[in-house]
Amino acid sequence: MNQDKYIFTLEVGVRDYELDSEGIVNNANYLHYLEHTRHAFVKQEGIPFGSLTREGLVPVVRRMEIDYHTPLRSGDVMLSRLWIERAGARFIFHQDIFKKEGGDPVVSAVVTIVCMENGRINRGDDLAERIAKYL
Repeated sequence: MNQDKYIFTLEVGVRDYELDSEGIVNNANYLHYLEHTRHAFVKQEGIPFGSLTREGLVPVVRRMEIDYHTPLRSGDVMLSRLWIERAGARFIFHQDIFKKEGGDPVVSAVVTIVCMENGRINRGDDLAERIAKYL
């Protein structure tokens, strides 16, 4: 992956309650890490999801693809990174998680977001306008 494409990085520490009986992060927790990263990104851009919802624009996950590479364990710190592209009405978040120490890839994900307005998918032009410098 071309490191220059990333537009946002979030550092996150593993919490012990996220571990399964094998002592590794349960696979479902990666969904939370990825979502937390997307929310932190839009908040940094001054557009928290709560404000979008109040304005009647609801971004929702339409599709998520995750490849798991290396497990995280108690005490690990990760770097959760993303870049975005747009394909019509879809916003495609390319998200990768790496171990901070050593840089080993942990997860690669492609998350497709669409915007709903009044219960229907719209083109998402309002969101696109707000993040245009990254598209």
